Amino acid sequence: MAKAKRKYVCQACGSESNRWQGQCDDCGEWNTLAEEASATVFELKHHLHSGGRAVELSGLNSDIKLPDRASTGISEFDRALGGGLVPGSATLLGGDPGIGKSTLLLQAAANLARRGLSVAYISGEEAVDQVRLRARRLGLGDAPVQLAAATSVRDILTTMGQGAPPALLVIDSIQTMHSDLIEGAPGTVSQVRASAQELIRFAKERGTALMLVGHVTKDGTIAGPRVLEHMVDTVLSFEGERSHQYRILRASKNRFGGTDEIGVFAMVEDGLTEVGNPSALFLTDRAEQVTGATVFPALEGTRPVLVEIQALTVRLSSGATPRRAVVGWDSGRLAMILAVLEARCGLSFSTAEVYLNIAGGYRISDPAADLAVAAALVSALAERPLPSDAVLFGEVALSGEVRPVAHGALRLKESAKLGFSRALVPPSVKGQAGISTQEFRTLANLVDHMLGRP
Repeated sequence: MAKAKRKYVCQACGSESNRWQGQCDDCGEWNTLAEEASATVFELKHHLHSGGRAVELSGLNSDIKLPDRASTGISEFDRALGGGLVPGSATLLGGDPGIGKSTLLLQAAANLARRGLSVAYISGEEAVDQVRLRARRLGLGDAPVQLAAATSVRDILTTMGQGAPPALLVIDSIQTMHSDLIEGAPGTVSQVRASAQELIRFAKERGTALMLVGHVTKDGTIAGPRVLEHMVDTVLSFEGERSHQYRILRASKNRFGGTDEIGVFAMVEDGLTEVGNPSALFLTDRAEQVTGATVFPALEGTRPVLVEIQALTVRLSSGATPRRAVVGWDSGRLAMILAVLEARCGLSFSTAEVYLNIAGGYRISDPAADLAVAAALVSALAERPLPSDAVLFGEVALSGEVRPVAHGALRLKESAKLGFSRALVPPSVKGQAGISTQEFRTLANLVDHMLGRP
C-alpha cells in the first residue's frame, strides 16, 4: 500500500503546505503550521473516511425559528399547503390533464406578484402567448408575473441566477425539462430525476419556493420515478372528474404541515373559485325521501364534509352471478359490509346486484362510512327510506359491532349547522346542540330499527 503523505496545515487560516516553516505564507502568523497525514490516491478511491470537509453538528435542543410562510391569496390552496408557501421549499403538484393545475398556479402566482413579490413562471408545454391569453381570460393580465417558455434546465438556472432570486418559481411541467448533463429525451426517468435535483438545489440555496407540475399515469399516480416524490417537500394531488364542477386539492406528503387537510375548488368561467361550504356540492335535493340514500359526515383534516351515499339493489330471477359495482368507495370494504349483513343480520344479497355510488364524484376512504353504507344497502333492499334529516357514521366490525370513530362531536356540529336534526351513531358519542343522537351497539340493532323488528 502506498505510503501516507504528510502535509502541514495552518491552524489560523487553514492553508496547506508541503513542508514545515515557521511563518504561514498566507496569513503571516508564526508557529501555526501543524503536521497532518493526507490521504493517498488509493485511499481516496476506496473509502470515504477522509478527503471531505467537516460538517457542523448541532443538538436537538438548539433554538430554531419557524419558517415564514407566504400566503398565495387563495385560502383553500394555503390550507392544503399547511398555511402557505415556505421559502426554499419544493412542491410537486400532480393531476389529470385539464383538471386545472396550470390555472391554479397562475392564479397563485398572480396574487403573489400583485403583492410585490418576484414570481417567475416557466412553461415547457405552452408558448408565452398561450399563457398570457389564459391570464387575460382569468382577469390576471395586469399581474407582473415574469413568463418564459423554456425546457433547458441550464438556461433556466442561468436566467434565475442573474440578480435577486424570485420568491416563487413555477415549472410547468417537470416532464418537459431537459438537462444536458444526462443523456436521454425529456420525460425519461434519468432526465426527470436530474432536472428536478438541479432545480431543487437552486431553490434550497437561494430560498426560492419551487412549484413543479407533474403528469399522472392512467391510475392517477404521478408519472416518472417514485424518487421524485421523495426529493420534494410537499406532494399535492389535484383530484376531480372533468365532468363535475368541483376540484379537491389533497396533500399526500408535507414536511411543513399535515397531510389531512384538503382544499375545495369549483371550476367556473373565470377559473377556479374557492368553495367555503363543500357540503353544498355533494348533497342533492332531499325534499323527497328516496330509498337507498344516506348522508355521511366525512372528515377531511379539520373540515367535515357531508356527502350522500347512494345504493341500489336489483333482484335477479336467473342464476346469473350478481354484479357488484362501486364508485367512490373501496370495493373490498363493500364486500365486507355485505358479508356482515348476511352473516350477522340475516339479510340475503346473494341473488341481488348491488350498486354503490358516492354522489358528486367524491372519494371516501374514511372507515366511519361503514354504518352509512350499510344503512343505504338495507334501505335499498327493503325499499324503506331513511328520514331525510338524519346522518349516520360509525365503523362496522366483522362481528357486527358498531365501533366509535374519531371526532364525532365535530361531525355532529357540522350536521346540525346544515339543518340535520338527528344522527344514528355508535355508543359513547356525545350529542351536540340542535341535533339528537340514537346509539346502536351492533349493526343488527340498526337493521331491526330500520325494518321495524321488535
